[in-house]
Amino acid sequence: MLTPQKMALLRSFLEALPPKASARLAKAVELDRLAGGRGLPHGLILETLRPRSDRSSTPLRLFCLPFEDLLVEEPAKEKQKGRIARSNAVAIWRWLSDALLCDAVERYTVDIERLVLQGRDAESLARAAEFWTLAAAAIDNAVVKDRDAVRAALPDDAALADAEEIALLLSVGMAIGDIQKLLPRPFPQLNDGVLRDLRDIHDRAAATRPEAAAYVAVVAMNRLAHPWEALKIPQIVTHQTQDALISGTDMGMVGELLLNDTEIHGNAVRASRHPAFDVDALIGHLARFTELSSHIVREIEVRRGGRWGKRLLADRAAVAETMDGLMERAPKEVLAMLPVHKSGSYGGGPLCADLSRPVDAKKSERGLRYAKLIAGSAPYAAMGSFAATQRDAMDDVSQHLRGYNEDLIKEMRVPEGERQPGAEHQFELAAELTALIFSPEEAEHLRRRGRAAVASRAA
Repeated sequence: MLTPQKMALLRSFLEALPPKASARLAKAVELDRLAGGRGLPHGLILETLRPRSDRSSTPLRLFCLPFEDLLVEEPAKEKQKGRIARSNAVAIWRWLSDALLCDAVERYTVDIERLVLQGRDAESLARAAEFWTLAAAAIDNAVVKDRDAVRAALPDDAALADAEEIALLLSVGMAIGDIQKLLPRPFPQLNDGVLRDLRDIHDRAAATRPEAAAYVAVVAMNRLAHPWEALKIPQIVTHQTQDALISGTDMGMVGELLLNDTEIHGNAVRASRHPAFDVDALIGHLARFTELSSHIVREIEVRRGGRWGKRLLADRAAVAETMDGLMERAPKEVLAMLPVHKSGSYGGGPLCADLSRPVDAKKSERGLRYAKLIAGSAPYAAMGSFAATQRDAMDDVSQHLRGYNEDLIKEMRVPEGERQPGAEHQFELAAELTALIFSPEEAEHLRRRGRAAVASRAA
């Protein structure tokens, strides 16, 4: 058994592999596990490689194929249509294997492992399709016969709802396979021809299981480089372009999922509080929030009075309020990291750099985070409705920093023995701040000026 240290080393090695090597290794490990190999930590290797590579087929993976685009890592407290928890999918597979379809699962598993080892991919898929039909009917029948018994066999109510959704998608597995072939991930952009093909797939699914047809847009959304483009699909199906009309139909599911994602990122922004916030995470959530909300509005006619319009307006207002508060506080936090004093007789002049005072480590760390927030949020300020406060914060910090930098350059001309003890430290801190607020090039220019000042005095 591997020690924790060796496991960490193995993960580091696997994560550093190039994508092609990662894919080849994952496939080899999958085949070794199918063949009964015991010399490798298959689970650890495949868990590390899974997000980075196309892995070979397994009985479970082929079973999940019709709903793999809906799988999410974190189980939700409440079931949301169009999202299936990965842990629930595994629990449902175990229920099928251990109770509902014991013999059928065993035969399916043996057949798939044999076909995969022989490289007969098309036959593996055909065998899986047979099992999809069988499993879908078995789950549906079990739920109709004794819903409480099925609930007892699964982790919770959300898992039961996931099982029903899985059965629905398994019943139209071949249609979903057509979407997956049409839209290899990440598909760059929908065009008219692809939209017509998706409309045809939708119509075929509707003829088989009408309630499954709405999932055509959901599957497509999860395969697109720009998921909001999936809103084009309900428009061509319903012949409507307004959110108020689309949201009231089954095809509105894709919009609900996009809005839910928008709200997740918006809530993460709103949860950011002074003084402890992760600036990189905050900017990432802000970027995703503004990107999703703005593109949703561009794809369809969102009315202020419509259900989606009201949600977007409320989310934008809440995010703007949070960001306005952070932007208003930011200049104070940035200025607090740079010690200053009032110049002139009796302190009546302008603020100047105070190099006699040491820099407070906590203040400098916090000030740098706020500076990074001011600069990093700039591309999203207009879409996030906090452009005015972001611009004011940037102006205040920029003006102060330019004057502070000039004071530092003057101090660097003083002989080293006479120079204030904190000058070099504050100079480097100001250069780091300059890189954030202005640019790395401006910071390097400041450092060159500092070196020139030192050299001129030495000469």
